[in-house]
Amino acid sequence: MRTTEAELLDLAADFRNSLRQTVFLTRQLDLDSELSAAQLSVLNMMADGGLRVSAIAANLGVRVPSATESIKKLEAAGFLERRADPGDSRAVVVRLSEAGRQAAEKSNARRNQLMAELLEHLAPREREQLRTALPVISRLNNIMTTGN
Repeated sequence: MRTTEAELLDLAADFRNSLRQTVFLTRQLDLDSELSAAQLSVLNMMADGGLRVSAIAANLGVRVPSATESIKKLEAAGFLERRADPGDSRAVVVRLSEAGRQAAEKSNARRNQLMAELLEHLAPREREQLRTALPVISRLNNIMTTGN
């Protein structure tokens, strides 16, 4: 059966609305944390190594000055370190400090626990449906990131 453009547009609207609400509610998940959702996002993207400020801004979907302000706050808290880029002495790479790694691990564990408590409210079949949908969502993320 062939999917029509109208069906794809309806699915796109439903998916975007669901994502928007999920992102909003997930950001509200742990308001008592020492890290905001945006700050945790910055720390999480550093987990595999350092990034230039421009890459951080692109990943966050903000302009470089906004990313710089977030980085300065996290650096002042001791969670990030700036170093010269070994490949380009004019550029700076931002890296996660040990304190930043620990803060991110603690915050991620807390938010995972809170999400697990919410998932308990779903029926086993609903949890399985969610698990089945995750690879499809990951594929969409990959398409948005790489174009294929």
